Amino acid sequence: MSDTPWINSYPAGVHWDAALTLSSVPQLLHDAVARWPDLPALEFMGKKTSYRELQALVDQATKGFQQLGVRPGVHVGLFLPNTPHYVISFFAILQAGGTVVNYSPLDAEKVLEHKIEDSHTDMLVTLDMSMLYPQMAKMLTHTRLQKLIIGNIAEMTPYPDAVRANLEKAGQLCAIPQDAQHVLFADVLANDGHYTPVAATDPTETIAVLQYTGGTTGLAKGAMLTHANLTAACSQIVETTHTEPRLLEEGKERLLAVLPLFHIYALTVDMLFGIRLGAEIVLHTRFDVEAVVKDLAAKKITVFPGVPTMYTAIIHYPQIKEFDLRSLKFCNSGGAPLPVEVLQQFQSITGCTLLEGWGMTETSPTGTFTPVSGLRKLGSCGLPTPGIRFKFASIDDPRTFVARGERGEICVAGANVMKGYWNKPDATRDAFTADGYFRTGDVGYMDEDGFIYIVDRTKDMILSGGYNVYPRNIEEAIYQHPAVAEVSVIGIPDEYRGQAAKAFIKLKAGQTPFSFEVLKEFLKDKLGKHEMPQAMEIRPELPKTPVGKLSKKELYDEEAKKRVAA
Repeated sequence: MSDTPWINSYPAGVHWDAALTLSSVPQLLHDAVARWPDLPALEFMGKKTSYRELQALVDQATKGFQQLGVRPGVHVGLFLPNTPHYVISFFAILQAGGTVVNYSPLDAEKVLEHKIEDSHTDMLVTLDMSMLYPQMAKMLTHTRLQKLIIGNIAEMTPYPDAVRANLEKAGQLCAIPQDAQHVLFADVLANDGHYTPVAATDPTETIAVLQYTGGTTGLAKGAMLTHANLTAACSQIVETTHTEPRLLEEGKERLLAVLPLFHIYALTVDMLFGIRLGAEIVLHTRFDVEAVVKDLAAKKITVFPGVPTMYTAIIHYPQIKEFDLRSLKFCNSGGAPLPVEVLQQFQSITGCTLLEGWGMTETSPTGTFTPVSGLRKLGSCGLPTPGIRFKFASIDDPRTFVARGERGEICVAGANVMKGYWNKPDATRDAFTADGYFRTGDVGYMDEDGFIYIVDRTKDMILSGGYNVYPRNIEEAIYQHPAVAEVSVIGIPDEYRGQAAKAFIKLKAGQTPFSFEVLKEFLKDKLGKHEMPQAMEIRPELPKTPVGKLSKKELYDEEAKKRVAA
């Protein structure tokens, strides 16, 4: 029996053993500038920046950061939405030899404090927006954070004065103190761009990004992603598109980046992959379904990475049939399992095959991909991405591995897998098997053709009456109900069963709420008795993570508080 059965399922032109680029991350931009200097790299609010112009801005920012003390070993935070400030700062920090630490604007104050202290962030880039600056200004008073570099959206637009006036009128801007702790982004760029080159280092060892993982319990951990981890992941994505005929043409694609770049999925699949492709990256600061649909059509977007909730919003947009979305060539869904119903509806509306992939922060985030052509299987998240190996550890005894086809904890190895967790040797040791495979915490299995099926997270698995119950199975069944737009299923305590499933549901626009009895009647031929939910709650919205995927953490927290109050 072959230990790489997935190779036979690869489409023509895609090779599992393809050579992967293991370089410094700034080299991706240098190579793009050499090939496509005058093509647009970024488009933001109507202003286009060519690859040559982007590199010039990065060079100026590199010198400016070096003058502020950025060098190897210095960690610089980014607390930014999708604006050119993010792209420029990201590459400049790395070009200066520093390490990027990503921060989410949705993080709670205690989480921000933890990340600043844990990551040794002394300097951070943000904007003068009222939704951003006050959170970090507070950090200057009681954390190790010493300096803020402050940009503003208007300076990156075609009409800065008009944009700034509109933002001020809307009360969205903050006054910035003029002191040693505050530096304007414009001042960081105010130089000739002749930075001091940093001595070459081993890209497989040098940390490019500290990317903090979420998690339902405990403090977030910083995954140490090296330059090689990120460039390998980028190479892996490129290889999956090398179909015959080629799916994408270098230097000719337009990519819509609405996923937040501070998230590993967007960082790799939107920004790094977009630059490697020589694409024009159209930046949106947030997901607004109307703005996204209009840009997909008007700007003839060809590449649109998203998460299931975004594709759900698009297919339910009331005027969707009025827009021509046939320019789309490559749409990838990640971050959460993709309901089959959403996949089929999106494809019928756009004519574009919606591809599903699985990955994690710790894998930079590549893992699996759905073939563009040839064999595809509904319900599967695809095949192992080029260069990645899979094994499945026993749930009962993680030191042993189960046979192909049996469910187990997914364990992966490849050049994209993180170096470890920052300052956490014990957590790093526990995260890897004895032979160096990363333990993902996801439960799944591989079929005879090498396709991977994600069953659930080990921590989300419900033990009900002695049975292992997987919320993903229940969610897929509920998604078949014609009135359901989104659903999250969690385990809640049950005196009889130990745990029971509770479904949280958001209805499609205009749909009438239904009773729990109606739901159970609908599900009785779709689920086993041990899988049947024991409770249901219909809500106007379900909690989501910063990247837009459904989040169960808040639901678990709410249920725990109810039990304490009872």
